[in-house]
Amino acid sequence: MKIVVDTNIVFSGILNTNGKIGDILINSHGLIDFIAPDFLRTEIHKHHNKLSKISGLSSEEIFESEFQICKDIKFISEELILSANWKTAFNLVKEVDESDIHYVAFSKQFNCKIWSGDKQLIRGLKRKSFEDFILTDDLFLTREALKKRKK
Repeated sequence: MKIVVDTNIVFSGILNTNGKIGDILINSHGLIDFIAPDFLRTEIHKHHNKLSKISGLSSEEIFESEFQICKDIKFISEELILSANWKTAFNLVKEVDESDIHYVAFSKQFNCKIWSGDKQLIRGLKRKSFEDFILTDDLFLTREALKKRKK
């Protein structure tokens, strides 16, 4: 199962590696294939100090959390996305949140769902009949079912 990981999910995982989101990202190797645009790495580094300030963690602790959270995410160059998927994504995200174009384009390119906690994005795209999202609780249950099946 392939899933596109949104920025807010990764930030939540970095801020709390022991929470449900952190658990899913850290402990799903071999069950779920997480992918993300290279753009996400830029976002993490851009907000590194803010993450440290919010969490109260040192810079070194943030780097360790980032490593744990991102070690099983496959970062993919945006250049691999077909222009048709960028166009489709733009038409979906315009008037909702154009900064999320990467995630929708990746979802279209790789025919998979987006894991996001951005309720405004989810509602806005649902109004445009885009429903390829998975929520944290649903992904957790899916992972647990995949674990049982694998035994």
